[in-house]
Amino acid sequence: MPRKPLIGVSSYLEQSVKWRVWDLPATLVPAGYPSLVQASGGTAVLLPPDDPAYAAELVARLDAVVIAGGQDVEPVRYGAEPDPRTGPPARERDAWELALIGAALESGTPLLGICRGMQLLNVALGGTLVQHVDGHGDTPGVFGEHPVKPVPGTRYAGIVPEEDTVPAYHHQAVDRLGEGLRASAHTADGTVEAIELPGPAWVLGVQWHPEMGRDLRVMRALVEAAGHDGSTAGVRGVREALQGAVAGS
Repeated sequence: MPRKPLIGVSSYLEQSVKWRVWDLPATLVPAGYPSLVQASGGTAVLLPPDDPAYAAELVARLDAVVIAGGQDVEPVRYGAEPDPRTGPPARERDAWELALIGAALESGTPLLGICRGMQLLNVALGGTLVQHVDGHGDTPGVFGEHPVKPVPGTRYAGIVPEEDTVPAYHHQAVDRLGEGLRASAHTADGTVEAIELPGPAWVLGVQWHPEMGRDLRVMRALVEAAGHDGSTAGVRGVREALQGAVAGS
């Protein structure tokens, strides 16, 4: 039986989480993320904040990385003063996820950023963010829907060629694109809804939340890039094969 690709999903530390009789700090991510990975043919492993110096070693053990949604990126990361509507910083998470992104880009490990993850990918490559937009997350805690239109000829358009309605909840968005990135989907109001790095490395960010919908295409494409189709061993499998060849020489 082919090995399922190992997909790391970033998660975050909350200081007070209540369940049953407990109210404790907890590392968490909405269940939709690992469920989406599993439904798309991968094995999900959660990546709580850790020492950023460890990120490259960890990514080397994975076949792909997902940077999950969550808090606003601290504006100092892209040289801006905080807008009054920008949420409190999550500095430990910012540092950890930026290190994961850097390690994935350096190693060529397939990378998917979701909502905050897409914004952080843009910031990691020198881009900036719009700190507040209206109409993309009006009711607190309630996901809305809106159509996104792919840009022809992009990786995203190859995955989802038609205009599609997606689940969304955000109030920030990409402003100036980071180095090498291109926009690959927009909403009718011009908001950038997907970004990607052209070239052989599989790097994509989406502003919406595929884990809250039923469309598997984006996550399935990531899993396939990590070796799900069985034609390759995936990034980690290739490394293991090379290490074995060196050890046997």
